Formats: sequence, C-alpha cells, structure tokens
Amino acid sequence: MRTRTLGKTGINVSEVGFGAWAIGGTATLGQFQIGWGKVDDSESIRAVEAAFELGINFYDTADVYGAGHSEELLAKVFSHRRSLVVIASKGGNSTDKDGQWQKDFSGEFLSQQVENSLRRLKSDYIDLYQLHTPRTEEQLEQALANAETLEGLVEQGKIRAYGISISPLEHGLRQIEAGYGSTIQVFYNILQREPEKELLPKAKEADIGIIPRVPLAYGFLTGKFTRDSTFGPDDHRSHSVPPEKLRVWVEKTDRLKPIAAELGISMPQLALQYILASDAVSVVIPGAKNEQQVKQNAAAGQANVLTDEVISKIREAVA
Repeated sequence: MRTRTLGKTGINVSEVGFGAWAIGGTATLGQFQIGWGKVDDSESIRAVEAAFELGINFYDTADVYGAGHSEELLAKVFSHRRSLVVIASKGGNSTDKDGQWQKDFSGEFLSQQVENSLRRLKSDYIDLYQLHTPRTEEQLEQALANAETLEGLVEQGKIRAYGISISPLEHGLRQIEAGYGSTIQVFYNILQREPEKELLPKAKEADIGIIPRVPLAYGFLTGKFTRDSTFGPDDHRSHSVPPEKLRVWVEKTDRLKPIAAELGISMPQLALQYILASDAVSVVIPGAKNEQQVKQNAAAGQANVLTDEVISKIREAVA
C-alpha cells in the first residue's frame, strides 16, 4: 500500500483509507435517515481487520454514524493496537428537544463531543477531528470562530489535528483563506468533479490535505446498480439519490465500464485511482461493508495503471 502525508500534519497515511459510515448501520438525525441499512457487526469487523491486514491505516468515522456504533466497532478492532492506525472522527450534529436535526459548532458542544468519541473509541486521542459539514454561512462562521477550542484540544493531546468536512465548495475556499486546520474533506468522485476547478489547486498550494468522501458515488461507481435499482427506507440513498440522478449516474457509469475492462481492473479501482491521480489528495476513503469490498478498494493503492490518456478518456465518458 502506497502512502502519502496528511496535509501539513506530518501524519503518514495509506493512500486508500476506510470509510466507516456504512458499518455504523441504521441511524437517524431528526426525521432524516442517514444510515445505510442493517449491517452484520461480525462481517463489519472482518472488513476492518482485512483493511488493516492489507496496509490500510486510515479510518474515517463520525459520532453520528450508527449513533456512535461505528466508533465502537473501530474500538473493538484497534483499542489494543491504537498507535498503529490513524483514526479520524467528526462532530457538530445533534437532535434538539423537539426532535429536529441541528448543527452546533460551539466550543462547548465540540469539546463534549470529543470526550464522547474518545470514550466510544476507547482511546486517549483522536488523530484528526473534523467539523461535520457546516451548511450555512452562519454555521461556517461559528466553526471558524472556534479555532481556539480545537487548538486547545491539540495542546491537551486529545486530538492531533483538525479540519472541516465541508458541504458547499465555497466553504473549503473560505477555510483555506482563514488558515483554519490541516484538512478538508469533500465530495469528490468521477461523477462529481467540481473540486478540480479551484479547491484542489488552492488546497495543494496551502498544504491542506484533501480527503475525498463518497469516492464511489454511494456505490454507483462499482457498476452494480441499474436504472431499476431501489433502496430501502432505512437507506439514506432512498432520498439522497432521486430517480433522475440515479438514471444519470447509471448511464455515466455504464460508459466507464469498457475503460475498466480494457485495463483489466475493477470499477472501484478505476474510480479510486482517478481520485488518487491528484497530488492534492492525501487519502481517499471508500466505504466497505465486507471483506471483498475492502480488497477491491485496497487494490487502488497498490498499483496505479491510469495514464494521462486514460484520465482524459474517463473525463470524456462522463462529460
């Protein structure tokens, strides 16, 4: 497994990480489904262990993934060998007294959420703590205003570094301008290439590590879905991928399949190596529910077969 440096942190990470959202299982925030349906914990643990055996050392989770269950699963696998892995978590979401989803990036709330995550992770520290998707200008301003809180947690040794998992791309540019933190996590995949225009070059210049999330486009870039695919009510894709988007994503993915076949690689490997072609990227974090998915993902960090010509063909195929 090849490695890269996580932005300005100096932390060495595997090129391919492990996105631990899906293994959290079902979860809600307010009235919204944010999980991936039911999962088998024993299968999830085997997947995490397989990732470690394949050289993956970066694991990305959040306090709301399975209402903390994702963090607890990582603790089961790594609490006895904590120093061998890099764990990133996130905070900033809650449900108010009326049962509504709300964002809170106040220093007091984040400090408490860090303590809660440390308890679930059975760890004295979190390698990277990320503010979980501020969506409005007001939320971003609150997040940027609390750098002192995060710096204090670094001084206390409770976190090693911090960043933001952004929602609007403009928030990433604002973060860079403000000199806030060391990383930006962002939606970036072959079907959602907007970060290439401005965010990636500016992050590279500022030595801010880019962590692409949903690099397989909610699983669509694996090539296993069709126009007729549906998702259960406990799977967030039932509302986050409406029929028109599903149709477009399936059509574009189908145009990529001949490229992967010609190269003799899997669709996940094609999708992940496209992302890793950017030197602004520190680590890509595909999710996985089982050992086989982990093996397909890990292959992308073992042998890069994408030439500039192939990258151009990929972009033409999804234009």
